[in-house]
Amino acid sequence: LWHDGSSRLLDYGGDGRPGLLVPSLINRAHILDLRCGASFCAWLRANGLRPLLLDWGAPGDNEIDFDLDAYITDRLGPALKTATTLAGAPVPMLGYCMGGLLTLAAALLSPDHVAGLALLATPWDFHAERSGQTGMLAVAAALPTTPSTPPLPVDLIQALFASLQPNLIQAKFRRFAAMDPESPDALAFVALEDWLNDGVELAAPAARNCLIGWYRDNQPGKGCWKIGGKLVDPARLTCPSFVALPTRDRIVPPS
Repeated sequence: LWHDGSSRLLDYGGDGRPGLLVPSLINRAHILDLRCGASFCAWLRANGLRPLLLDWGAPGDNEIDFDLDAYITDRLGPALKTATTLAGAPVPMLGYCMGGLLTLAAALLSPDHVAGLALLATPWDFHAERSGQTGMLAVAAALPTTPSTPPLPVDLIQALFASLQPNLIQAKFRRFAAMDPESPDALAFVALEDWLNDGVELAAPAARNCLIGWYRDNQPGKGCWKIGGKLVDPARLTCPSFVALPTRDRIVPPS
């Protein structure tokens, strides 16, 4: 329905009310449309919503100097406007993981465009559990601040998140080794791992915002995170909202 630079808005069709889905910047958008029989977009379409999925894309020449402000105002904002134009009314928004923080900020910046907000596995207090964050903070301290710094590579991002719980990777592949390779569980495991390991680079300014502003300084949890010069304060939300937290998530633990 819309595109700019590396970003595009994908329309999954259907006769229902349009709703805007916003994934993380560092993973491929198709986690919400993973495979036949395991597609959140397909489920929403079958249950009365017309899913509009924001695919951020990998940072290209247009996005190499993007910080979180730019992603929200120059990409998420126009995508939201496109969705409301299609609907002829405010639309519900759903943010997944890191995308939930960006969606919350967008909802506060454009409240007249948002009918409701759902946040799935979205972090907020980054200091609630400090264990495993040493790698994140070390990379934050080493990030250069010169213009047009290359994006943070996928392999480094993967290593950082693996460092949050190093034994998890061994454990999950031991479980996989015991599966029937043709079983539904094995096929689901492979699809998820293919998605997880096909990540997206993160523009250096946005990486500084995340690693320094979120992980080091805990700006959201301390109530001092700003986008477009405005405080991102969930208490100012006027639309209905819903938050879902996985109980065993190690990237975004419930606390």
